[in-house]
Amino acid sequence: MTQRIAILGAGVMGETLLSAILRSGHAAADLVISEKREERAAELRETYGVTVTGNAEAVADADVVLLVVKPQDVLALLDEIAGSVRPEATVVSLAAGITIGAIEAALPAGVAVVRAMPNTPALVGEGMFGISPGASATGDRIDDVVRLLESGGKVVVVDEAQQDAVTAVSGSGPAYVFYLAEAMIAGGIDAGLDEQTARTLTAQTLVGAAKLLAESDETAEELRRRVTSPNGTTHAAITTFDDHGAKDALIAGVAAAAARSAELSGPA
Repeated sequence: MTQRIAILGAGVMGETLLSAILRSGHAAADLVISEKREERAAELRETYGVTVTGNAEAVADADVVLLVVKPQDVLALLDEIAGSVRPEATVVSLAAGITIGAIEAALPAGVAVVRAMPNTPALVGEGMFGISPGASATGDRIDDVVRLLESGGKVVVVDEAQQDAVTAVSGSGPAYVFYLAEAMIAGGIDAGLDEQTARTLTAQTLVGAAKLLAESDETAEELRRRVTSPNGTTHAAITTFDDHGAKDALIAGVAAAAARSAELSGPA
């Protein structure tokens, strides 16, 4: 069955999802994008062959509505589209900190709502989406959203109470990896490498290690141990990390991100 999809918000993540959904096999005719800036609208039409229109018009015939705008703009957007959303539609919000309850309260009763936390690797098709369904989003509705977002990466379904943890681990997580990469590159330069060589070595090492973790049945701890020979070079590095409290600092950082997410979300 053909699925009509509306994407409200044509920023980086909105365009990322648009591109991924098209690559997954959906026809351009089945997508409609909302964008107020005419220059940007013209660019999207030319690049992707999709219809670009206003918010209310975009959702009028949509089966799935993706809200990809800044969190501070969500409630005003919902007020604008509430009278145009089909009762059978599923509304998916990718705005951090906006609860399912807040979205449901702004829409007609019974409209299915799903809250999703994306991350930036969706830009290269390797995103991670943690989604939480509202009371009216069940069965096929959830499956439809999972299939749609899988065009940009992987999807896990969690209770909304776990969204702060999802935000802390995968939503903010790419920054932790880039932070580690910064340190590895700097360390490589200090050890005598040129910057480009240090970057190449670091990037591929992170890609390879992540792929190994994703495809292995072993725990991260066991994989680390396999690389760490007693009194070898890796042992020297890990011991130094432990002496400086690096692991505890990272765990505390994730906890701080989760706490901040909870503060921004407010009452569920």
